[in-house]
Amino acid sequence: MDYVRLGKTGLKVSRLCLGCMSFGTPGGPTHPWVINEEAAQPFFRKAVESGINFYDTANHYNYGDSEEITGRALKAYAKRDEIVVATKVGLRMSDGRPNDRGLSRKHIFDQIDQSLTRLDMDYVDVLYIHRLDPDTEFEEMLDALEAVIQSGKVRYVAASSMWAWQFAKLREMQKARGYQQFAAMQNFYNLAYREEEREMMAYCESEGVGVVPWSPIARGFLAGNRPKDGQATNRAATDKLALGFFGSAQDYAILAKVEKVAAKLGVKPAQVAYAWVLSKSFVTAPIVGVTKIGQLDEAIAALDVKLDAASIRVLEAAYKPRAAMGHS
Repeated sequence: MDYVRLGKTGLKVSRLCLGCMSFGTPGGPTHPWVINEEAAQPFFRKAVESGINFYDTANHYNYGDSEEITGRALKAYAKRDEIVVATKVGLRMSDGRPNDRGLSRKHIFDQIDQSLTRLDMDYVDVLYIHRLDPDTEFEEMLDALEAVIQSGKVRYVAASSMWAWQFAKLREMQKARGYQQFAAMQNFYNLAYREEEREMMAYCESEGVGVVPWSPIARGFLAGNRPKDGQATNRAATDKLALGFFGSAQDYAILAKVEKVAAKLGVKPAQVAYAWVLSKSFVTAPIVGVTKIGQLDEAIAALDVKLDAASIRVLEAAYKPRAAMGHS
C-alpha cells in the first residue's frame, strides 16, 4: 500500500479510503440496504491487513450506527495511532427535531461529542462538514469548527460537495482569521460524473487541498451492478441516489468503454473505474464503498492497474457535460 499526504498537511493516508456507510442496521432510516455488524467484520480486518489506514464514516449514516460499528471494529483490528478516522457533521440526525441537523455552533458541539462517544475515541483525525447549511452563517460555522480543533477533539477539518466559489471563500475566511483551513474536499467524481473538473479540482490542486472522491465507481454503476436486463444488486436496486444519478444513454456508453478497456486488460470494470480516478494527479484517495468482500479485493487490486494514455482517451471519449449533482 502506498501512502500520501492529505493535501498540505503532514498526515499520511493510504491511497484507498474505506467508506463505512455500508455498515449499520439493515432497514435503518437512512440507508436500508446496509449490512450488519457481524457481516462487516471481514471488511475491516481485510482493510487493516491490506494496509488501508484511512476510514470514512458519518454521524448521519443510520443515525450513528455506522460510527458505532466502525469504532468497535477498528478497536479490534487496529491501533488508534496507526489509523486515520474521518466522520462528518451537518445532515439530519432524526426525522424532525429542529436542532438535529445543520452547522450551528450548538449542533457541531453536540454532534462531535456524540460522534466521539459512538466511536469510543478521544478524537477524530478529520471532521467533514457533510454539506453546507443555508441556515447558518459561515462565520458561526467556522468559529465552531476552530473551537473543536482547539479543544483537541478534531485534528483536521474538511468539506464535502459544494460550489468551488463557496469552498474558496470559506478557506479565505479561515486564513484571514488565523484558523486551520479545510485540508480536504470530499466530492462526487467518477468517469460518469466529471463536472468537478471545471473548477473544484483545479482549485484543490492549485491550493494543495486533498481530494477524497465519493462514489468513484458511480455508486457501483461502473462495476455493472445495474444492467439494463437482469438482476441488480440489493444496493443498486434500492439506493435512491444511484437510481436518480445514473442510467442515461450516455452513462451506459461510458460503461461500455469501461468494459472494453477492462476486457483488454483482463481486469474487472470496477478496477478500471478506480484506476481512472487514481490516475488523476489531484486525487488523494477515493472512498471505497463495499457490501461484498470481493468488491474490496477488486478495489485493492485496482491500485496495480495502470492505464496508458490511449486507454484514458477511450474511457473519457463518451462523456458530455451534464447538470451539477451532489451538492445537496
